[in-house]
Amino acid sequence: MSSTPDDSLPPPMPEPVGVPPAAPSLSPHNETLLAQLVRDVLRERRLERRWRTTFRLFWLLLAGLFVYSLWLQGRHVAPTTTPHTALVEVRGEIAADTEASAELLLAALKDAFKDDAAQAVVLRINSPGGSPVQAGIVYDEIQRLKKLYDKPVYAVVEEMCASGAYYIAAAADEIYVDKASVVGSIGVLMDGFGFTGLMDKLGIERRLLTAGENKGMLDPFSPLVPKQRAYAQAMLDQIHQQFIHVVREGRGKRLKETPDLFSGLFWNGEQAVQLGLADHYGNLDYVAREVVKAEEVIDYTPRDNVAERLAKRFGASVGAGAVKALRELSPVR
Repeated sequence: MSSTPDDSLPPPMPEPVGVPPAAPSLSPHNETLLAQLVRDVLRERRLERRWRTTFRLFWLLLAGLFVYSLWLQGRHVAPTTTPHTALVEVRGEIAADTEASAELLLAALKDAFKDDAAQAVVLRINSPGGSPVQAGIVYDEIQRLKKLYDKPVYAVVEEMCASGAYYIAAAADEIYVDKASVVGSIGVLMDGFGFTGLMDKLGIERRLLTAGENKGMLDPFSPLVPKQRAYAQAMLDQIHQQFIHVVREGRGKRLKETPDLFSGLFWNGEQAVQLGLADHYGNLDYVAREVVKAEEVIDYTPRDNVAERLAKRFGASVGAGAVKALRELSPVR
């Protein structure tokens, strides 16, 4: 007897097409982990956006400073017909690439002397000195401009006018100090270190190859050769005599020379007046009001360009990074 299908049973339901299977339910622990993960991702994205915005603002600020620096660099003291005292600041170390470099000071001095309304030029000095070359350039330029424009120059010392700073001050017609100012230090030095004894104790051998017997002169890791020491001392003595000549030329008969005057010693303002290294007591306002008779003071000093310095450092850093990257990418041979 053959079997026949039961017509009373419904036909089987077809499988749904394109409907994904139901996701398995998560346990409470897994739900907590998932929520924490989502929060962490969102936090990282917010932090990333925040840093991105900060960097954009930083570059915008840097660009603004750079543009402002260019504006300052091309900005000159506006000419005025009002009689005034022209001020040029000599502050900090006298060296190239500083605020007291010969390049910046010469530009300020030229502008001050050229201004017909400037009744006199005042050098306000607060410097421990520096390069004799930079100081000599400024001294010579002051002497040239004085003859060219027939305009008096006064030096006003604040805390310190020593070494190369006094070299520059000697070009002034008169020097004004405070009783407690530090003045003098008319001398020249060359300093360094010697490590030969330490190297012997540590068992370190110095291997120095030179072409020319004096090429390694004053090398701190080699013994000091008497002949080279004598040569360096003679050079310092010659520069010292140049310094002494400038002081004698600038101060003339006002100097009361003593054995210690050109020994490198320094004195307070009261002693400096007694020795003829300075003339009177007084500050900038006093000199402008009582000596120049032009109480208004106009500052001709070019200021240190911070944005330009940052741009140069950034450019140097980028260049160094590029060189390093090229070295790392280059094949080893």
